[in-house]
Amino acid sequence: MGAILKKEFKSYFLSPIGYVYIGIFLLTCSLFFYIDIFNYQSTVFSNMFGSAATTLTFIVPLLTMRMFAEERKNGTEQILLTSPRSITAIVMGKFLAASCVVLLSTLLTLMYFFILCAFGTPHLSSSLVAILGFSLLAIAYVSFGMFASSITENQVVAAVVSIGFFLLSWFLPSIFTVLRDYSLMYAFYNSFMQGTIALKDVVLLLSFSAVFVIFTIMAIQRRKNVK
Repeated sequence: MGAILKKEFKSYFLSPIGYVYIGIFLLTCSLFFYIDIFNYQSTVFSNMFGSAATTLTFIVPLLTMRMFAEERKNGTEQILLTSPRSITAIVMGKFLAASCVVLLSTLLTLMYFFILCAFGTPHLSSSLVAILGFSLLAIAYVSFGMFASSITENQVVAAVVSIGFFLLSWFLPSIFTVLRDYSLMYAFYNSFMQGTIALKDVVLLLSFSAVFVIFTIMAIQRRKNVK
């Protein structure tokens, strides 16, 4: 798994994808930092993540759409499936590599925190809680994006499926309140953005990630058995 993780992580920066993802992410964070914090002379650093969370809906699929769809399109999937490494190791390697990219980009947002420290005294604990929640949300999105990529050979389709699912999971709980306890966005906004860590919300985000990693393993294993 370690070799796959290293190979996949390097591949994000040997192509424009990793740079495009981090560039767009930091660009939008800069915009939200100005609008939500600097413009109001606020010291609430977590406000930036409230707006940046919506950006994940559209940029995480850019990172995940190629994970398995590209292998199928290029005809290299057969090599992958017949390699001595287990399907679980392959899936986990790809998942952890993409997760490392989103975590790296999230860590880079600390530069805004230090900029804010020059103008005020932001609350450290609530800022760290917001970063934790944002990271868990991003990783959960990666897990679904990877699953979407595993069920199609078209990268655009994988991205559209991911964005569509994220939008539905974002808006449907507003209409059907019974879904709020299962909404990733509600878990993020109602817990982490308030500066608190609720166990049920942590479990929800981690469980979501685990479920779709397992679904991806099942999808790839099924295709291997068929071939």
